[in-house]
This record gives sequence, structure tokens and C-alpha cells, in this order.
Amino acid sequence: MDLTLPPKVTPRAFARLAEINAEAAPPKALRVAVEGGGCSGFQYDITLDDPAEDDLVLEGEGQRVVVDPVSLPFLSNAVIDFSDELIGARFTVENPNATSSCGCGTSFSM
Repeated sequence: MDLTLPPKVTPRAFARLAEINAEAAPPKALRVAVEGGGCSGFQYDITLDDPAEDDLVLEGEGQRVVVDPVSLPFLSNAVIDFSDELIGARFTVENPNATSSCGCGTSFSM
């Protein structure tokens, strides 16, 4: 794992977050975290939250995506995106550090 490369957020993910926050008061950041569990060992936890003092804050289009320091090494060089497909719409993480992932798209191993 290269711990020096922060995750990237696509314009599509920032745009969707802006749509969500247009209806929220006050606007929230999108928190992307990694937790132990899931069918492959780790799982993504994606929520709306307020940034903490020690979070990495990624900004674009007036929106914020935050990652806590514990999750950051697991998300090094990952791409946070938004997918709107026939099976559903959701924020996704394309993680080059994952050695395998589950069909659900939220669980992975390293």
C-alpha cells in the first residue's frame, strides 16, 4: 500500500452530494470509512456526517468528502464515485488496494 496518495473524488460524486445537500440543512460532508466486517473482511461505511478535526477533507464543487485517519491507509489512491445504474444508485469506491471484493460492492479484502 502506498500511504502517501489520498483518495480521489470524481466530479459525478461531488455533483450528487451537492444534490443531496441542496435539500439538507445544514449541508453535511460525505464520510467514507473502512470498518472490519462484511463477507470479505472489510467493508465501506458511507454516511453523511460533520467533519472531525483530524479528518482528511477533500473538497470540490462546494462539497466535502471526509476520511478518518484510521481508514485513510485503506483508501490510499482509491476513487470515490457515484453510480446510477439499473440495479440502483449509490456512492462507490474503486480501491486499488483491495485484493478481492464481494458482489455487494461494499465488502473487500486486502
